[in-house]
Amino acid sequence: MNEKAKDQAKEVPKSITNVDTAFQELIDLEVHTSVDTKVKEITKEKASEMYKNMEDIRNFEENVRRFFTAGEIPGFVHLYAGQEAIATGVSAHLTDDDYITSTHRGHGHCIAKGGDLKPMMAEIFGKETGLGKGKGGSMHIADLDKGILGANGMVGGGFGIAVGAAMRNKYKKNDSVVICFFGDGAANEGLFHESLNMASIWKLPIVFVNENNFFAEATPQWYSSASKTIAERASAYDMPGVRVNGKDTAAVFDIAGEAIERARKGEGPTLIECVTYRNYGHFEGDNISYKAVSGKEKEWAIVDPIEVFREYAIEHGLLTEDELDKLKEESKQHVADAVDFAKESPEPDPETLYTDVFAD
Repeated sequence: MNEKAKDQAKEVPKSITNVDTAFQELIDLEVHTSVDTKVKEITKEKASEMYKNMEDIRNFEENVRRFFTAGEIPGFVHLYAGQEAIATGVSAHLTDDDYITSTHRGHGHCIAKGGDLKPMMAEIFGKETGLGKGKGGSMHIADLDKGILGANGMVGGGFGIAVGAAMRNKYKKNDSVVICFFGDGAANEGLFHESLNMASIWKLPIVFVNENNFFAEATPQWYSSASKTIAERASAYDMPGVRVNGKDTAAVFDIAGEAIERARKGEGPTLIECVTYRNYGHFEGDNISYKAVSGKEKEWAIVDPIEVFREYAIEHGLLTEDELDKLKEESKQHVADAVDFAKESPEPDPETLYTDVFAD
């Protein structure tokens, strides 16, 4: 290697040395909020359901964090705290007949889709009463009765499953839709492109929901992605691509509602990029040295989607502070009950180790 080549190899990309500017540029790109989306009417009942879901997710994750740190939960956990607006805003339009595919950071998706907190928590604790009988753990929660096709330990692992489920719905000629949740890191997997291409060719009833928390595992999007946004990639596959504030539940609800309605009508897929930020690291125990401690990134990090929706609900006369406080306390109790259920549940019998491995 000559001296010039050596010098070039030592150069650090400007996007890494000027992180604050890179982050601000991403935030400043067009992103829809509830101010400009003309949010369709959210009823009092729906607002209550959505706020309770968000509190359930946050309380669930904080308890998982607490007990994992104490050594009471086996394996790894990837917390969804900070991203509650996305799962909540999207799933508010879904029924048990609709499907979702999730990620390794999947607790929030499952709760928002109607997953029962008790067997979910038991599964994370590795107990016999868990949704997977204690064999799947945090990254493999599934409940087919609720249309939850499963969290997934593989980055981008949900794409093919989601497209397959959408093909099934189209074949059966029903109006069920599929939501494929995925992170910004998964957007650089080959299966992302294959799945969007196939979904578009066949006009499948699917919505691809990207949760862009900017760091995949620990590599910033502005360094790892050739395209500035993920939503703009939709144009290559002849489908709508929309970018929305992923901390604004009402905006996510509106944008997702349009995409889901479009899919139900047989008009094909949509790609939604939800700009967000996770409260904790990639996994619990991550030292998060890659996150900024000040500047524009930190300003975005401390925006709490639960507080944003709380203020929205009060401002629009949907719920009072007392009603919101009551829902918050109910959520704390429901999650506490789930923890008690998990702790009191038995460990799986070792003799069941090979049960459910093969189909009968």
